[in-house]
Amino acid sequence: MEENIKLMQNQLSLQLQQISNSKEFFELQAKYLGKSGEITGLMKELGKVSKEERPALGKLINSFKVWAENEFSYELKKIGKKELEEKYKSEKIDISMPSKSQKVGSLHPITLIKKEMIEIFEGLGFSMFEGPEIESDYYNFTALNVPKDHPARDMQDTFFINAEMLLRTQTSPGQIRVMEQRKPPIKVMVPGKVFRSDDDATHSPMFHQMEGLVVDKGLTVCDLYGVLDNLAKALFDKNTKTRLRPSFFPFTEPSVEVDVQCFNCSGAGCKLCKNTGWIEVLGGGMVHPNVLKNGGIDPEIYTGLALGVGMDRIAMLKYGIPNIKLLFENDIRLLKQFK
Repeated sequence: MEENIKLMQNQLSLQLQQISNSKEFFELQAKYLGKSGEITGLMKELGKVSKEERPALGKLINSFKVWAENEFSYELKKIGKKELEEKYKSEKIDISMPSKSQKVGSLHPITLIKKEMIEIFEGLGFSMFEGPEIESDYYNFTALNVPKDHPARDMQDTFFINAEMLLRTQTSPGQIRVMEQRKPPIKVMVPGKVFRSDDDATHSPMFHQMEGLVVDKGLTVCDLYGVLDNLAKALFDKNTKTRLRPSFFPFTEPSVEVDVQCFNCSGAGCKLCKNTGWIEVLGGGMVHPNVLKNGGIDPEIYTGLALGVGMDRIAMLKYGIPNIKLLFENDIRLLKQFK
């Protein structure tokens, strides 16, 4: 037993000199001083020796245990000091190095346009309504005077989820939802994301629209023009000239396209306006009687006007952005210009 203790003590001394980190230290400590450690095992062996030898042998084992605890305590301080120095060294900061610049964010151009348009519409007395982005075929097409066999459905490449549900192709479904929920007079704007299977320099599969709807007694195309003209002047310039061109939308009758005089060349003709002097910015018209009926409103008593603005297109025109994809790439070189 005495020889085993001396041999074990020599082995422990050697092993303590070889450990290099706290993980190895605690593994070695458990090996000798743990509940099933080698020194703990020596204490259990005392029961196998004679009563006469037991006191001396117990004193020897206890002395070995105290020595081992002292050695481990000393070694733990050494290891702790070494690891702390290594940590300080790895975390050392070179104050002569240039600091990392923190880039300051800014509102996205689409957000800026949306906020500006909301303020304009609110100034005209409009309240806000937001409809769901996943719509039913009824609200997106049928209730807007576009039945199943209507050729206007071919004008839009739609993302269908199933036969009855789809990603809305326009914010116009909000018209029906508002008319179902409110009684005239109605004056609402409906901003939101819309989705169409279209992708080029001026079109994106997901883009942003702002819908405007007014329903009241005695509304005419003159009221429509007044809203459109005020909107264009507020968005671009108070001297902006506007014009209406006949168009077709199944949910309005009559329907118009709205052009603004090119703000780049003042109507003289340039690359931006394709030498026409005019830029198309939005569409609108008088709400079709069928749409009013589908919204639960009597077209014999009330008339309505509606308009739809592409916020991405307005942002591109107003800020001179040549490709719609730049609005979705989060390129800091573009975004930092909008601080």
